[in-house]
Amino acid sequence: MELTFLGTSSGVPTKLRNVSGLALRKQASKFWYLVDCGEGTQHQLLNTNLSLKHLRAICITHVHGDHCYGLPGLLATTAMSGRTEPMTIIAPKGIKEFISAVIKTTDIHLSYELNFVAVEELDSPMEFEEFDINQVELSHRVPSFGYTFVERNISKKLDTDKLDSLGVPRGPLWGKLQTGESIVLDEGKELKAEDCYLENKAPRKVIICGDNDTPDLIMEESTNASLVVHEATYTKKIAEKVGPGPQHSCAKTVAEFAESSKLKNLILTHFSARYQPDRDKPDSIFDIENEARQNYSGNLFIANDLDVYQLDKQGYVKRLHTKDREAYK
Repeated sequence: MELTFLGTSSGVPTKLRNVSGLALRKQASKFWYLVDCGEGTQHQLLNTNLSLKHLRAICITHVHGDHCYGLPGLLATTAMSGRTEPMTIIAPKGIKEFISAVIKTTDIHLSYELNFVAVEELDSPMEFEEFDINQVELSHRVPSFGYTFVERNISKKLDTDKLDSLGVPRGPLWGKLQTGESIVLDEGKELKAEDCYLENKAPRKVIICGDNDTPDLIMEESTNASLVVHEATYTKKIAEKVGPGPQHSCAKTVAEFAESSKLKNLILTHFSARYQPDRDKPDSIFDIENEARQNYSGNLFIANDLDVYQLDKQGYVKRLHTKDREAYK
């Protein structure tokens, strides 16, 4: 799987960080999925090879503007790109009202159908070509959700040692088994394809969270997750100043959750604009990173805009590249 961060700032953009947006796709696939669409998301997409024609679905975590204000513009641009395939939007009910009002008041003409799914009513996974998508409820000032992506269509591998021991010659017969077709051996015995595969590993699962002040809400979902993407808007010191109530997480809280759940990979995002890339500033993005590393021993990343991450088949995450690497030193 491949994740591209289109925005990693909380609330408002900065010179280096746009507001929330994340693209997910299976490795080497042209089809992709968008989680959140803050203002400026379509501009960020111009720095990628992702095409709006191949966008399968849009998932919005909650109604706050830094997660959805870019949606009407992106839908309009998608129409102007010539798309005719229907677009699925999974989002809180208020997003449908928001989109409908903008379409009506600004005379947007879409060349494709919108299939809207209210996330509040999503009680079983939605099946797409590449992923099954489901939701998990979070805690914020407004209803907020996380989305789970579980890969589908895992390629089956032949048990080559078994086939060699049975004397099945490599070539067309192996090809038939790989496509699921049974074959007949020389002695007339039928060999079923399902008896010739290695046991598949569990499908990879990614959880991408919206704003959430209680990471433990995804504890159950994360037990078999390969990766969690979670907001870390503040350090603990600043979070305590902001005050009580359902709002955001700090790096320490998220890291402690990840450590207790034995999560293998964690990517933090959605940072307050107060955190600067300069280590010498009073509030530095490295304060968030250091706080997280002190409380989590797993594979940790602090996302930057246009970072691209790969979750490999062994369940290990690595950063492929980042556009603004020189700015973060």
